[in-house]
Amino acid sequence: MTTTGWNLQRDGFFVLPSAISTEMVERLLTVFDETFDDDSPSVRARSSRGHIYAARNLIESVPEVTTVWQVDVLLSLLFTELGPGFGLVRALFFDKPPERTWSLPWHKDTSIAVKEHLAGSPSPWLSRPTVKAGVPHMIACDSLLQQMLTLRIHLDPVTDENGPLRVIPGSHVDSDSIGVGADREVTIHAKPGDVLVMRPLITHASGSSSPNTLLHRRILHLEFAASETLPDGYQWHNFVAPLEKESDSE
Repeated sequence: MTTTGWNLQRDGFFVLPSAISTEMVERLLTVFDETFDDDSPSVRARSSRGHIYAARNLIESVPEVTTVWQVDVLLSLLFTELGPGFGLVRALFFDKPPERTWSLPWHKDTSIAVKEHLAGSPSPWLSRPTVKAGVPHMIACDSLLQQMLTLRIHLDPVTDENGPLRVIPGSHVDSDSIGVGADREVTIHAKPGDVLVMRPLITHASGSSSPNTLLHRRILHLEFAASETLPDGYQWHNFVAPLEKESDSE
C-alpha cells in the first residue's frame, strides 16, 4: 500500500514528499559521516565494519539537526498541530547498514528525555526512570504524548529491500489503541527528502533488510513537543524553539 490519502488526525501518520531539499539531504549525510567518524558520545551502536546504526543526543552534537526542520512546510505543519509554543526535544539517527541489519517488533514510542530524575512523590505524568546514552528518560503518560509529533526525515530511498517502517493506522489514539489491526498494516516507502509525520503513540515496527542488499536505510528522527513546560517540576533535556520565535522574543 502507498501512503497517498493518509490523514494525521484519523490515521496517526502521513508522508510529506520532498519536504527536505536534495542539497540538505546530502549535507546531512556528510555531517553525519564526519560526526560519527570518531568515538563521539552520541554514537551508541557501531557495526564491526565501522558503520553507525544508532546515535542519540544529536541536538548537542550536530547543529544542522536544530535547523533542518525550519522550512516553511514543516514549520507550518508543526504550528498547526502543536501550537505556537512548540519546540524540538529529541533527535536520533538510525541506519540499517547492509552488513548489520536489525528489526523491531510492534511498539509505541512512550519515552521522553528529561534533564534529571526527580526524587520525591511519584508523578502521575511521568514514570519508570531510565538512562539512555547517559541521558535521563521517563515514560510519559498519554496526555503528554498526544501533545507531541515525530518527523522522520528519510536520507535514503526506502523500499521493501531495506527494512521499511510499518505502521497500523488508527493506533495512535492512546497507549491501548490497536487501530485497524496488524493485518492491515501500512508499509512506508519513501525517497530521500520525504518526511514521515507520525504521532508517538502509533503502533509501528520494522523488519530486517533483505539478505545481500547494498542499501542503507538512514533516517533522522525528530521529536517535537507542544510546550517547553513539563509537569511536576520536570524539564526537557533539550528544547529548541523555532528561530522565528527566538527572534520575536529578543
